[in-house]
Parts: sequence; C-alpha cells; structure tokens
Amino acid sequence: MSATYDTRRGELEEYFDRTAADTWARLTSDAPVSGVRATVRAGRNQMRATLLYWLPADLTGKRVLDAGCGTGALAFEAARRGAEVLAVDISPTLIGLAQERTAGQSNIEFRVGDMLDPGFGRFDHIVAMDSLIHYELADVTRALAGLAARANNSLCFTFAPRTPLLATMHLAGKLFPRGDRSPRIVPLAGQALRHALGKSLSLGRHHRVSKGFYISEAQELRAR
Repeated sequence: MSATYDTRRGELEEYFDRTAADTWARLTSDAPVSGVRATVRAGRNQMRATLLYWLPADLTGKRVLDAGCGTGALAFEAARRGAEVLAVDISPTLIGLAQERTAGQSNIEFRVGDMLDPGFGRFDHIVAMDSLIHYELADVTRALAGLAARANNSLCFTFAPRTPLLATMHLAGKLFPRGDRSPRIVPLAGQALRHALGKSLSLGRHHRVSKGFYISEAQELRAR
C-alpha cells in the first residue's frame, strides 16, 4: 500500500483503540444513545443486514474474512451460518470487546492486525463494512484489488458516496462531538470508483443506505 494508507491507518488505530473506544462500544450495543448516534446505529444495522443478505444462507465449510470487524456483529452472524470466520481489526480494544460479545461461538478467530495482510490467506467470501471509508480513492482501489485477489467467490465492501448532504455533514463536523470525532470520512463518487474497479474486477450488486447521519453504499465484487 502507500504512505497515505499507513498514515491514515495509524490515525484510525489511535481513534478506535483509545480516543473513542467507549463511544463505539456504546454505539454498537443496545445502550441508549443520542439522536445523531441513533441514526448511525440504525444505518449500520441496515447495512450489515444488506451485506449478510448478499452472502449465502448456508456458509458451512466456507471461509469468510470480516475485514475491519469492529465489535464482531457481522462475524458472529456469518459464523452462525456455519462459516469459519477470520475477523481482523487494527484495534486491540475492539477485538477484546468482540471476543467478549461472541463468547461461545467457536468458529470465529479474532486477530489484531491489518485487514489487507496477505498472510491471512484466501477466503470464499470477504466483507469490509465501513472499513475503507476513511481512505482516498487510490488507496481504496489498491486495497480492494488486493482483497479481491484472495476472494474465491465474492468481496463486499462499503464506501461513503459523494452526496451534497454527506459533504455538508462532514464539513460541519457534526457526526460526533469534537472530543471523539473520527478521522475524516472521504466521500467517493460511485461512478468513478466502479469505473476504476471495473477495469479488472467483475461488479455485482450495489445498494445505498441513508439513515440520518449515516450514509453508506455497498458494492459487491464477484470472482471472474
């Protein structure tokens, strides 16, 4: 990858592991949250459901990578379908919380590390939910090319679509209070991203979720 990818990854590790670990633990639970965060929670739940819908209902014998697994909700659901799941995140704090929340689900392996590490091997399906939204287009396309090369069947990921509403919200900096605001989200033009990816990858389904302060678009890439 690039120096810009490494720099941003370091910022994200600091944010999720230290600055806002408690915030994200609360956001990804059933605990009461503010109105703004409630829309983010609802949007993330809907997006997760979309990505899980795109995966086979029966994943028995399949290997799945949850790239940027956070607190493990998607990994847990994939494991319930029978998959052998490798769930990777850069934050030891979130990985620890994910292990607590999924205790007893033996077919999930949690690892602290870079989701792009080729040493993790090949997978039948790879899912990267909201784990690339902080990166520039060039880094996103390089990351996806590397992940797609290790996916036997599908790679599903999300990005922040470039919309006037999303641009205004992030310009105003209102997604989270200043004390635990994440590194900026980088909105991408969906047409430009799909054009870049379509040169070497097979494009599948796409779907946008817009819930208040949560706007994200899912894209499926299929093995050729």
